[in-house]
Amino acid sequence: MNGFAERGGLDEDAFGDKGALSAVKAFDAFPKTKPSYTEKTSTGGVWTIVLILASTLLTWTEMGRWWKGSTTHNFAVEQGVGHDLQINLDVVVAMKCEDLHINVQDASGDRILAGQALRKDPTMWESWGMNRYTHALGASKKDRLLDLSGYPGFAEYREEDVHDHLGAARGRRKKFAKTPRVPKARMADSCRVFGSMHGNKVQGDFHITARGHGYMEFGQHLDHKSFNFSHHINELSFGPFYPSLVNPLDNTYATTDGHFHKFQYYLSVVPTIYTTDVKQLAKIDKYHESPSSGEDGLKQFPYRNSKKAVFTNQYAVTEQSHPVAENAVPGVFVKFDIEPIQLTIAEEWSSIPALFIRIVNVVSGLLVAGGWCFQISEWGKEVAGRRRRGTGGFGVIHGGFDEKRGV
Repeated sequence: MNGFAERGGLDEDAFGDKGALSAVKAFDAFPKTKPSYTEKTSTGGVWTIVLILASTLLTWTEMGRWWKGSTTHNFAVEQGVGHDLQINLDVVVAMKCEDLHINVQDASGDRILAGQALRKDPTMWESWGMNRYTHALGASKKDRLLDLSGYPGFAEYREEDVHDHLGAARGRRKKFAKTPRVPKARMADSCRVFGSMHGNKVQGDFHITARGHGYMEFGQHLDHKSFNFSHHINELSFGPFYPSLVNPLDNTYATTDGHFHKFQYYLSVVPTIYTTDVKQLAKIDKYHESPSSGEDGLKQFPYRNSKKAVFTNQYAVTEQSHPVAENAVPGVFVKFDIEPIQLTIAEEWSSIPALFIRIVNVVSGLLVAGGWCFQISEWGKEVAGRRRRGTGGFGVIHGGFDEKRGV
């Protein structure tokens, strides 16, 4: 009577495939779950696709983040001895060259006759006007774009990263650009002063004044009607000469209609290093000149020809300009102060094993969270199904409801 007992138990193989195919599956290195033990769901495939897409997106994001690297900013005491400071200047003043007097004086009392160290070329003011991609200091983003193109939206003004500075250093030229020629039929009305000079690496002042005003010197007194200290700054940097690096005063202009006008700039100079290889900085000799001081200090650095580091100086600037009385000294005055700290901006990348571990952690967490969401959704569907079945009527196995009541 008991067929199950007579058969001696349940044969598991009766629920699976028979024949040669079952024998092949028996030797599979990865045993498959028998169809009788699996339960199909309506949302399992959807969740699988969602998890695959999300895992691919997060993996791609992590790889992109690793490829870009991470930028760090570190402040420390400047390495090396800082005795000398190289100043690179390229400025156009709306006065004749013979009427200008240029001088540098530092806090130690040393005075440099910059007019002898720098070169003066007669030029036309209109050659350095708005068509030279200039902007007023402190102009907004919209004003900068207008100055660059003549209409908004020509270019995007963005912050530079480490690779921008490294790229500018690779293509740098050691000479200043040539001065535009003055047409033969016209007379030069401005003077271009440019070149590099060396001074003490201490607080100092840079002055551009009129001949016979500001300093005791012998010479003819200059007529006040010749005063016009409107100027255009093409380059003002400290340290090795990198003309492609953007500084706050590069390509800026300031104009005035008055003869007695004073322009004042206050600069806070910070030695700065841009690098993608921090290990190279350990080779800086603390007993030699700092590479950020100028070309002389850069030549003493073993990796001076490396394309992975740029030694320069960045500065913040504050500008003031106002008319002055006739008994005061008009001109362009630049006061700079050297900060005792050094800023290192480094771009670094984590190792490939670290990237792999990070991707595994992200994908694993996503799969665990996806499994929880799948179980919650299935549980919600099951509860909703029970409620629908509970309110749908009485269950009857055979016959109608009236038949069961004996009607």
